[in-house]
Amino acid sequence: MSGLLALLDDVAAIAKVAATSVDDIAAAAAKAGGQTAGILIDDAAVTPTYVTGLAPSRELPMIWRITKGSFKNKLVFLLPIALLLSNFAPWAITPLLMFGGAYLCFEGAEKILHALFPHASHAVEADMSPRDPLHLEETRVAGAIKTDFILSAEIMTISLSVVEAPNIYMQTATLAVVAIGITIAVYGTVALIVKMDDIGLHMAANARLGATRSLGRGLVRFMPHLLAGLSFVGTGAMLWVGGNILTHGLDVLGQPLIYDQIHHLAEATAQAVTTAQGFVQWAVTAGLDGIIGLGVGLVLIPIVTKIITPLVDAITGKPASH
Repeated sequence: MSGLLALLDDVAAIAKVAATSVDDIAAAAAKAGGQTAGILIDDAAVTPTYVTGLAPSRELPMIWRITKGSFKNKLVFLLPIALLLSNFAPWAITPLLMFGGAYLCFEGAEKILHALFPHASHAVEADMSPRDPLHLEETRVAGAIKTDFILSAEIMTISLSVVEAPNIYMQTATLAVVAIGITIAVYGTVALIVKMDDIGLHMAANARLGATRSLGRGLVRFMPHLLAGLSFVGTGAMLWVGGNILTHGLDVLGQPLIYDQIHHLAEATAQAVTTAQGFVQWAVTAGLDGIIGLGVGLVLIPIVTKIITPLVDAITGKPASH
């Protein structure tokens, strides 16, 4: 009997440790989610731009494909890479993130260039105007997953930096919880955004109350403006996040001039106003990071389209997709 009681005590102790571990993982995941809130907004703003202009019946399937790609990015590729780099090559994290930031700058600047000068670049034209809907869908999904990879890498790296785990097992579990939770939150929101017009149509046609039908019609009229705004925000977010990654990376690598100047200017501007100082400081920082991102992206466009893309074509023997 005493042996059974001892065994039950051991089981209770193990259960208590396990429960504490779960609480620690949840707390660390929540902290990491808070630190990456800005990038989550960017991710949610960027993704709807990839599914606009296609048949409504293809919107949710496309979002599901992008969601699966995001899970794969985070759990299959980035989680093991983050753990390996953190434990064996922490010096490589910042340069790799800066490479990803440069890619975001290129993507954002390319979209702006195409909007202003639709025929300025044959590569941009080919990328933005596929020949058929199937090709368009494949191109959009691939582009969304590539962009998600960069944003997910930033999310996982920031999460890794704030996770205080006693061992690699807790570290792995916490990052996995962050990856799953963030992906569900972001792409669940994206699915709701892109289907809101369909919800409005259903309300306008089937609701019993006149106020509800009016609300449905209002949603239908509002959604094109929201999607256009999200397209604008998504492009700006690429430049903002990309520029921020680059300036912060330079600071980490011992070149703090640009990062410090942006920080000081944002602080000075915030102190010059009497209200919403936190928002003003953020807005100035984001704006300056975006300007830097746009400049870097414009410099990269001819490098990528005239040098890197033809080189990849020559090596692979087929047109490269960026």
